[in-house]
Amino acid sequence: MRSGEQKMLFNEANQLIEPGYMPLETGYYRLSNGHMHVAILTLMHRCKGKMIDWWFGHLVDTDTFRMWLPDSHISLEWDEYYRPGHYIGASQIVEGEFRGLDTRVRIHYHDPSEFLDTSKLADANMSAAICANVYDLEKVPQSRFIHLVRDTESGCEMRSRFWLFRASESDAMFLMKHGLELMHRLAVFLPDLYDRENASYKSRAAG
Repeated sequence: MRSGEQKMLFNEANQLIEPGYMPLETGYYRLSNGHMHVAILTLMHRCKGKMIDWWFGHLVDTDTFRMWLPDSHISLEWDEYYRPGHYIGASQIVEGEFRGLDTRVRIHYHDPSEFLDTSKLADANMSAAICANVYDLEKVPQSRFIHLVRDTESGCEMRSRFWLFRASESDAMFLMKHGLELMHRLAVFLPDLYDRENASYKSRAAG
């Protein structure tokens, strides 16, 4: 077992950039500071990291958000700092139905260099890092997450990590299952959507 895995606090997240895999890639456990740590590994055939980064900038409105997971996603709205294709530094308010409850949170996206040593990402074949803090609507911190994408011969793999500040094991289990469903669905429709949207953009630019 790699030293520190079972106590990977947020400030130890650079362990994720090291070669290979962590002993736990999908699961959850409670950290020494009381937070819950959730890990999710998603294999995404035909996808690449640039597509994942593009998707988060492409989440322009509720219609796009609901395409991701229509059974539970309800609405999405951005603050004034968002520009289509540019999500870093902006916040979105998302509403969803989770475990029978209507839940609304504010997600603020950070430059990956605020969470990770980004100078090491290229050498590790990591092509995208999506990093955010999550708050309730009163701006009380709830969690933070990293989606770290490593390209492979057949596509890419997304290694997601969540640090939940006030959560039960049941909360962590639900998030793990929800995250697996969310990213597996994204892997199904993203490659064709990305190709279609970028082909349309190139056609408009040429015309």
